[in-house]
Amino acid sequence: MSTLTGTAGKSEFKPALWTSGDWNAFFGFGTNILVNMLVLTGLLRFVLKMPDSLVFGRILPALGLMMCLSTFYYAYLAYRLAQKTGRDDVCALPSGVSVPHMFIVTFVIMLPITLKTGDPLKGWSAGLVWVFFQSFILMIGGFIAPFIRRITPRAALLGTLAGVSVTFISMRPALEMYMTPQIGLVCFAIILVSWFGGVKYWRGIPAGLVAIAAGMIIAWGSNLFGLGLGGLSIAGVGAAFANFGFSVPIPAVGYVFSGFEFLGIILVTAIPFGIYDLVEAMDNVESAEAAGDEYPTTRVLTADGVVSLIGCLMGNPFINAVYIGHPGWKAMGGRIGYSAATGIMVVVLAWFGIISVLLALVPVVAISPILLYIGMLIGAQAFQTTPVKHAPAIVLALTPHLAAWAKLQIDTMLASTMTAAATVGGMAADKADAVKIAAVAALPQQGVFYHGLEIMGGGSILGGLILGAIGVFIIERDFEKASAFALVGAVLTYFGFMHGEAVGIGGGFGVTPPVAFAYAVMAAGMYALSRRTSEHYAPHREMSAAPAE
Repeated sequence: MSTLTGTAGKSEFKPALWTSGDWNAFFGFGTNILVNMLVLTGLLRFVLKMPDSLVFGRILPALGLMMCLSTFYYAYLAYRLAQKTGRDDVCALPSGVSVPHMFIVTFVIMLPITLKTGDPLKGWSAGLVWVFFQSFILMIGGFIAPFIRRITPRAALLGTLAGVSVTFISMRPALEMYMTPQIGLVCFAIILVSWFGGVKYWRGIPAGLVAIAAGMIIAWGSNLFGLGLGGLSIAGVGAAFANFGFSVPIPAVGYVFSGFEFLGIILVTAIPFGIYDLVEAMDNVESAEAAGDEYPTTRVLTADGVVSLIGCLMGNPFINAVYIGHPGWKAMGGRIGYSAATGIMVVVLAWFGIISVLLALVPVVAISPILLYIGMLIGAQAFQTTPVKHAPAIVLALTPHLAAWAKLQIDTMLASTMTAAATVGGMAADKADAVKIAAVAALPQQGVFYHGLEIMGGGSILGGLILGAIGVFIIERDFEKASAFALVGAVLTYFGFMHGEAVGIGGGFGVTPPVAFAYAVMAAGMYALSRRTSEHYAPHREMSAAPAE
């Protein structure tokens, strides 16, 4: 229960820097960060083929610095909020590398440029420029975000956030769990009975640590029987020690500005994904407020932009973001210390090259249940902290994310199929694009409406927010505000920020003109309905206001 004091006592209140619950949150959030760092390292080494000297000597040290600055700053904000309110249950905002952008900058920016130039350093430079522009979009957008939060219903903000959590956060770990159920489901049960069921483990050991330990025991124990669950081996551990060392961040300003030669390619994605970051951060601040902790949106977004810019100038091509999951870490007891402790952990992991060793010791599937738990909690929060009658609007906000996730699965499958066909000699390289187009064209005959997924899932976080807001205001019979959001949807769609694969104006009629036109018609209809409704009720209001004779 939180400690509440009088106004005079609040200024004297000294929040605890560490509580027993911070251990739970630290092991939970720390493992979340660890997973992201392991995936990120794998992308750099095995997808982009960057040399270990660049990965472990330049990029990871810069990333460690950025994330340490971020987690320390949000611990500071939590301390100030606790001191101001006199509460001892304030939880720091979680933050780290933006996971969606981690894949976007890798596959959309760095990989194509690396392949085109044959130089991983060129790809790295392009990634730095991408973050450079994203950082300024966040800093500028921080002053606009509070206004957007005031006019947007909570169900729309949390509904589109729930869409991200159900699809891009929950699905991957859930699938990984069932691919190795001997580890995944056992670890999931350990976490659920503690964090949802309230079961306490021996001597209060955090559930996240128990789950990881159990996963390691099963994985390494399976090697004794030749099963190889989790893919761990002594040889892998020995090889991982080759990357041990000590590296500190080194300024990379020259590499940032040399990447400006790829500016045309970079801006196409930097602008829309900068807006994505803006909306996602607002959603996460709203989520924290729903859980009882109110943080200033402008300071949060500005901080993300500033620490991302520092990381970029030191050589990190990945942007920082406030994470989904604040209510989850708070529910398991996280307060202030877990955030700062995570920052220290990241610096140690990144500056000493320990990441590869941990990847060789811990099966990733043992960590996946923690991510699924967070996804479950965020998805549930959208329904639990909004009026019951707004539930249909939340479901509506989910749908663009489902479309985006399904399209990503199809795209990945098609790309893999094309690569495999070319590898075995079953298809000439110059036929790959034609075969892909033909395959996509044939999908509707099998009941898969790829083009619908493409349009609906484009700019899914903005699309979910707009649809959710329209749904809420229609439920509330506030047709004028529903009209305003539909009009905003028309403008955003016209320029490709939602329901489109690229930003621009297409052939002069917008990126997806039929969708933009449909939103405009919706806006006009809602506005006409609002006028009709107000005129209908005006005589009744006048009669009720007339004095009795």
